[in-house]
Amino acid sequence: MMLGFLLARIGVDVIVLEKHADFLRDFRGDTVHPSTLDVIYELGLLDEFLSRPHQEVRELAGQIGDETVTIADFTHLPTHCRFVALMPQWDFLNFIAEKARAYPTFHLRTEAEVTDLIEENGRIAGVRARTPQGELEIRAGLTVGADGRHSIVRERAKFEIMNFGAPMDVMWMRISRKPTDPGQTFGHIESGKILVLLNREDYWQCAYVIPKGKADEIRQKGIELFRQEVLRLQPFLGERVNELRDWDDVKLLTVTVDRLRKWSRPGLLCIGDSAHAMSPIGGVGINLAIQDAVAAANILGPKLLRGVPSDDELQAVQRRRMFPTRATQGVQVFVQNNIISRVLTTDKTLSLPWPLKLLRRFPVLRRIPARVVGVGFRPEHVKTA
Repeated sequence: MMLGFLLARIGVDVIVLEKHADFLRDFRGDTVHPSTLDVIYELGLLDEFLSRPHQEVRELAGQIGDETVTIADFTHLPTHCRFVALMPQWDFLNFIAEKARAYPTFHLRTEAEVTDLIEENGRIAGVRARTPQGELEIRAGLTVGADGRHSIVRERAKFEIMNFGAPMDVMWMRISRKPTDPGQTFGHIESGKILVLLNREDYWQCAYVIPKGKADEIRQKGIELFRQEVLRLQPFLGERVNELRDWDDVKLLTVTVDRLRKWSRPGLLCIGDSAHAMSPIGGVGINLAIQDAVAAANILGPKLLRGVPSDDELQAVQRRRMFPTRATQGVQVFVQNNIISRVLTTDKTLSLPWPLKLLRRFPVLRRIPARVVGVGFRPEHVKTA
């Protein structure tokens, strides 16, 4: 959506295909980080964007056993917004679509599910899609796969995938929130258990982290035992855990960390989770995807106005975005393998590790994780006219 907006804004004819009738789907990435808010500022839309309902997170805190420590402090970032904005992803997408429709070269087709690529003479020439009206064929000088970690585009293109593994999956749920509840967004870690609560004003968006592939085993033990585990980690929730009536109220996110060895073929480019599926650690996936979109628009926008980008120009997007992708995934894999995996497999009482003790003793150090999460390793800026 962001790439389509940026390209239409400079006069490139763009069609965005969306499988569903709208964007109203729950439990997707809802964190809009300072780097993304800077992009929205550069587009002249920040004030209007922040007038939409959202929450602002200026600190991230974690609870290890009985001890609570602030992990990240966003209030010192060199950005226009020194906070993470929590906004439902459908509201974010609707906002971008609304602004993009102001340009006559932007076209959004909903209920259009891409099923295959059109290949001619070794080059991707467009896509085939399924719509309520029947099969649709769209030809394009450039096709961009932005269809997530289960990308049909990258599957049909037969891209080579490097998988880095993940020791966990996540069970997402929603529990109502009271005004007297804690106001922070935080995580609670105990031996073998991790529960993250995101403050969404009138409800908590909860992430219960489990060992990889254990979801069926947990379900077999029954929803009542699951409710008790959630309550034990956050006793203030009280009887509200009974809002989890059955397993239909708990959604499973299968965690994957991977990336394509090569992001492009002649006529085709993948960006976002299609090119590099991210772990939910830090909530950086949507923001890294938007940085990809900005880089792609900066590099390819002027080329698309003149014709079809060359293979080298498509590869330039990957060259630009490979370092931040590798660095971010490197941090995520380190945290997964050295912290989360150990927590999920231990039965010993956890104590505060020395890095968190340092964060508690020297608050200035909290700016480092805030920088990694909020800004990233190579923030992009809008350079198209």
